[in-house]
Amino acid sequence: MFEDEHVLQDEYTPEKLIERDEEKDDYVEALQPVANGGTPRNIFVYGDTGVGKTVATRMILDELVTDTDEFEDVDVEIVWLNCKGLTSYQTAVQLVNSLRGSSRKISSSGHAKAAVYEMLWSELDDRDATHVLFVLDEVDSLGSDDNLLYQIPRARSNQHIEDTHIGLIGICNNFKFRESLSQRVKSTLCETEIRFGPYDAGELRTILNQRADKAFVDGVLDDDVIPLAAALAGQNTGSARRALDILYNAGSLARKHDDDTVTEDHVREAVSVVEKGVIEDELRDLPTQSHLVLYAIAQLEQQGETPARRKEIYEVYEGIAERGEFDVKAQRTVLDRLGQLSLKGFLHVNEVNKGRGGGKHHQYELDVKLDLVLTVLDEHSRIVEATGNQQLSDFT
Repeated sequence: MFEDEHVLQDEYTPEKLIERDEEKDDYVEALQPVANGGTPRNIFVYGDTGVGKTVATRMILDELVTDTDEFEDVDVEIVWLNCKGLTSYQTAVQLVNSLRGSSRKISSSGHAKAAVYEMLWSELDDRDATHVLFVLDEVDSLGSDDNLLYQIPRARSNQHIEDTHIGLIGICNNFKFRESLSQRVKSTLCETEIRFGPYDAGELRTILNQRADKAFVDGVLDDDVIPLAAALAGQNTGSARRALDILYNAGSLARKHDDDTVTEDHVREAVSVVEKGVIEDELRDLPTQSHLVLYAIAQLEQQGETPARRKEIYEVYEGIAERGEFDVKAQRTVLDRLGQLSLKGFLHVNEVNKGRGGGKHHQYELDVKLDLVLTVLDEHSRIVEATGNQQLSDFT
């Protein structure tokens, strides 16, 4: 059935970026000062999950490094970091360690913030590279603590660094994160904005055809398979990742059933398989504070204490946040998180009306399987640390 199924999987990077010519041109224009030996422009990249932001960024930067290898006076170094689950302080520590050898790495805690920045500036000034570009993927995970996003782009103008040119590329799934940034950060991080919109069905069909040529044995796909997979993904999310998942699972189902070809029936069956995975991905992509609220409700559910009122949830949330050294948000913020989680379909809300004099209130409980929530939360290292390094699923 498959010639090379890896081609349909998430970690595969295609040789050529297709259906993103406009975004690629924007990237090239923004990075042109680097090739000219000048100061990089800072770039804010945003768009929903699965629309090519990370793949495009990797490919463009690979091309930049390859091209500038031929220049005598330009040497570019890329430092890539996923910020999921990290605070601004931890991100700064990770960047220091990315620039240091394994024998000189620093611990993730115990250093004054100013000292970490000094280490970062020192490492940057000691680089042989003329340019260092920091790529912060899922930068919205840093939340409202945006001091690092201010410090890095201004390190040279503030005379923390003398020789090395610094650039920052922030990749974000949620454009609303931009609205939460302070004005001083917006003026630097968002110097150039590149939006990756959802793919339409025609673009998804082109992408699927590109991958299918390498992924499948010739002749095993019925003619309607790729158009159907593209149409279903296009009308739902516009995500190439979703379309590729549907096609891959359709092929896997055909193989499982010992069928000779992949058909429309396999595609439709694959959609339900992918939907479960999508819920898991959406849970995983939630911001840290939403994960903390979910953890609180999951803990209450494990103890048989749901549906629970907001006050009860907040008390558990507060304890978790304090143990994990997270920012403890106000009750109003947690209420907003509960509302957002409800809108996404992760929580069921029940209004309890006790009649005249008794008032009314809302009670919350999980509307997705507990084991699915626990699986996702167990991947969040700082939340696990808040339980004493014991995985949440161990409590079931």
